[in-house]
Amino acid sequence: MTFLRLLQIIVVAVLVLAAADVYKIKFESTLQAQQVAKMRGDIRRERDAIAALRAEWTRLDNPQRIEQLARRHLPLKPIEVHQFDKLDQLPARPPQIVPPGTADPIGAVIENSAQDSGVTASVPDPTSRR
Repeated sequence: MTFLRLLQIIVVAVLVLAAADVYKIKFESTLQAQQVAKMRGDIRRERDAIAALRAEWTRLDNPQRIEQLARRHLPLKPIEVHQFDKLDQLPARPPQIVPPGTADPIGAVIENSAQDSGVTASVPDPTSRR
């Protein structure tokens, strides 16, 4: 009889532990379901915000609106025919500072500037004293 009683107590204890474990699993799954619902709400709000920003961008990027703003705020005038010139009237191409095919173009610029007098409008000539 005592063995049966001990076995019944062990079975009841195992059932109580199993019920506690099932309750713990249910509580954790409920908590995770709440977190998933919260994240879905956050995602929905972010998607709504993105949609609102895209609509705002479309409104701001409207070419007619940009043209009206340009007319109002920029002193631009339409291009006239006499503003164009022929290709033979263009000025000559400026001299090349770096010869084509140079392996070190920055070094070539430095060497060319070292060969120059080095005097610019912002740096006074060291040979002239006032």
